[in-house]
Amino acid sequence: MRYAFVAEHRQQFSVRTMCRCLRIHPSGFYAWLKSPLSKRAQEDIRQTQLIEDAWKQSGKVYGYRKLHDDLLDQGETSCPNRIARLARLAGIKAQIGYRRRPSSYRGKPSVVVDNTLARQFDVHAPDTAWVTDITYIKTMEGFAYLAVVIDLFSRRVIGWSLQSRQTSEVVLQALYMAVWRRKPQNTVLVHSDQGSQFTSMDWASFLRHHNLVHSMSRRGNCHDNAVAESFFNLLKRERIRRRTYRTRDEARQDVFDYIEMFYNPTRKHVRNGMLSPVEFERRHQI
Repeated sequence: MRYAFVAEHRQQFSVRTMCRCLRIHPSGFYAWLKSPLSKRAQEDIRQTQLIEDAWKQSGKVYGYRKLHDDLLDQGETSCPNRIARLARLAGIKAQIGYRRRPSSYRGKPSVVVDNTLARQFDVHAPDTAWVTDITYIKTMEGFAYLAVVIDLFSRRVIGWSLQSRQTSEVVLQALYMAVWRRKPQNTVLVHSDQGSQFTSMDWASFLRHHNLVHSMSRRGNCHDNAVAESFFNLLKRERIRRRTYRTRDEARQDVFDYIEMFYNPTRKHVRNGMLSPVEFERRHQI
């Protein structure tokens, strides 16, 4: 307010007259001109820039909690409430998805494979239990179908495949990548839904020959495979719904960039103690 008054009447009054009107001492006025912002305001500007940089590096998906953790990694000392205030003033907010409507429907158990996992999503060692699922991505060339395999220990995507047809081949390729990457020494529980891709003879044969044990969700109950569903929700919210893909190859490249360059090595997970899946596994091995 004082600055607006000074700018408006600069031509009409002398400095002394303005100071008299504003009831301030001339020395204070000159000091204010040389340093119009307090130290706290200057620090707010500096940290806001750091917050914006961290937000952009996350693909503009992080909220204030993960941004606060990013600043701690950079050696900054600031409380979460301060970061939340600065992020709100800068118009920075997390990407938030849609909430599912609650349902009491539990679904029918599979007549082929038991639900051995039984929503025990927290495991204490890698390559103990994997979850897998399939979703679709719209492109101007037609649908592309993405299958992923996730290790429940770290929530790391250890296998994935994207193809133009929704067949057993797409899920087998994702599982083959997971086996090739991890080379598990012990039996691994592999959990899926009751989709036709996961009930095929090829799928059952692959599991049997690679020391993998199948677990299957109840029909129509997405919560039995919540970790895979959560990953697809993140992928679509943070990347796919913000893009328009001309071809399936373009979609494949963007999925590769999200999984291998951002989600696995960089994206912070609250469940992992604000560590990425790769960093969480690395620290477990130490």
